[in-house]
Amino acid sequence: MYIDFDGFFAAVEEQARPALRGRPVGVIPFAGTAATIIIAANARAKRCGVKTGLGVREARRLCPDIRLVPQSPELYARAHRRLLLEIESILPIEAVCSIDEVACRLEPADARDPQALGARIKDRIRTRIGRHVTCSIGFGPNRQLAKIASDMDKPDGLTVLHPDRLPGRLLELDLDDLPGIGRRMLRRLEAAGIWSVEDLWNTSPKQLRALWGNVNGERFWYALHGHAVQAEPVARNMFGHGRVLPPDHRDLDHAQEYSRLLAVKAARRMRREGYLARRFGLWLETKQDRWSGEERLHETSDDHASIVALTALWKRARRVLERRAQVVRVHVAHYDLVREGHRQLDLLEPPTAASERWIRISRIIDEINARYAATVVSLGPWNPPPGGYAGAKIAYSRIPDIEDSW
Repeated sequence: MYIDFDGFFAAVEEQARPALRGRPVGVIPFAGTAATIIIAANARAKRCGVKTGLGVREARRLCPDIRLVPQSPELYARAHRRLLLEIESILPIEAVCSIDEVACRLEPADARDPQALGARIKDRIRTRIGRHVTCSIGFGPNRQLAKIASDMDKPDGLTVLHPDRLPGRLLELDLDDLPGIGRRMLRRLEAAGIWSVEDLWNTSPKQLRALWGNVNGERFWYALHGHAVQAEPVARNMFGHGRVLPPDHRDLDHAQEYSRLLAVKAARRMRREGYLARRFGLWLETKQDRWSGEERLHETSDDHASIVALTALWKRARRVLERRAQVVRVHVAHYDLVREGHRQLDLLEPPTAASERWIRISRIIDEINARYAATVVSLGPWNPPPGGYAGAKIAYSRIPDIEDSW
């Protein structure tokens, strides 16, 4: 069973704020400007043509009475945790796939009547959370088909793909409706003479393996045909944060200040999950150009090392960018990761007493902030951008930690 919450962020806003109920709602990154985009819309707004990524001016043209609200990441994280508890009261969750999607493996007793099970979950959410937060539920013989089923009858749908009736309703879909087929793969399939889901269904495992260029194509074929295929676990490869800057804060000084906060947030996450980084990167997107650079780290996760690397990168960036350049987006990341227990000291550049001290200081800062559930101690000033949420913005694929909002 795959559960996908409909227009999650906008629906949570509608449920939490009575003044929004029954109205078309769009969620935006920050208030006070029309020079931004919609990052989530509820069902009423979507019926007017409003969708994620649409500019605010165009959204207002399509839907004049739309209510625009700035994002509330802490609210969405709390709603996510509440919803998990309600689902877990009925059956165990096998995987939290994103902040608004979960998958459950069914026992034989549950699988006998999936419609009744789906109705129970919908009823519990409606009575315990509220009627404005709805979900579309899909059932299938594996996670991929269950996810496809959850997208078939949105919003508030319930679809079952029986293994003995395949391909069945799959033939109603376009190729790019299937998870895993993006624009590039679509072109590759079409070049091979595969124009429809029926064409795809009639291929062989080896044929898709050749088209994908790896074993994932073969896994895709078996999953599409109803076999119990599980995807390989994905290894962690980076800890990063990015942010689009408010229009009146797009100068180099503000961009550097916000990137500093994002770097520290990413370093905190890295420490919580027990990783060290060998490299640190900065990416800047301006109205005219893009700039990026990286600095080497000595297998560390402390705030001081991240800030030193970031400062060096900004010195290089300022030599290239014009003084009046407008930075639209900043992104920072720690990567080339190693687990803390697998740290390998460099014989030519062993850690200094100062670097080891900074590691201990960062952990002490973490302990103090955890005690107060807020950033009460930081290296240097801590000035979040308008609307806050430095590092705790809407996360589509990553489940925000409670600490992200500190």
